Amino acid sequence: MRIAECDILILPGLGGSGYGHWQVRWAEKMRTAAIVEQADWDEPDPEDWVDTIIKAVELSDRPVVLVAHSLAVFAVVHAASRFPKGKVRGAFLVSPPDLEMNPDVPEEAKCFGPAPRDPLPFPSLLVISSSDRYCSLERAADMAGAWGSEFHQAGDAGHINIASGHGPWPEGLLMFTRLMQRL
Repeated sequence: MRIAECDILILPGLGGSGYGHWQVRWAEKMRTAAIVEQADWDEPDPEDWVDTIIKAVELSDRPVVLVAHSLAVFAVVHAASRFPKGKVRGAFLVSPPDLEMNPDVPEEAKCFGPAPRDPLPFPSLLVISSSDRYCSLERAADMAGAWGSEFHQAGDAGHINIASGHGPWPEGLLMFTRLMQRL
């Protein structure tokens, strides 16, 4: 699938994706991309986040590809069974936190757990860093296996955000392109 043939919904995690974050840069560069704005980025309500994402998918006129970072990955997984059938064609899932076993995960995020373990009804690619303080490679691989996601280890890249030096993140764009070619 070509980027021009779908709506790319960009879903930031806890705190949102501020200026310079790779998600914001992608939204600015991709003509068919838009950031889905949540009512509260800092004290998220799981039901509200999920409902907001479902509404954004329903309002899209074309097939949808989701680009979720961190906590938004769990909002996608919780919403997956409620999307209109066939509307979401794929998901790029980056740096999901381990909500159940990692003590570094902020308390505000834990209300999104436990994560559903059902396979996603669309192709997906889960990307994790070997040095993400919020999730181990093993736990991320377990999530990918449960969700039927292709798994990619991004090396020593932290939480793949501004704090870890990932503004533009060209490697991520290459991975996203690989996912798009599969759709």
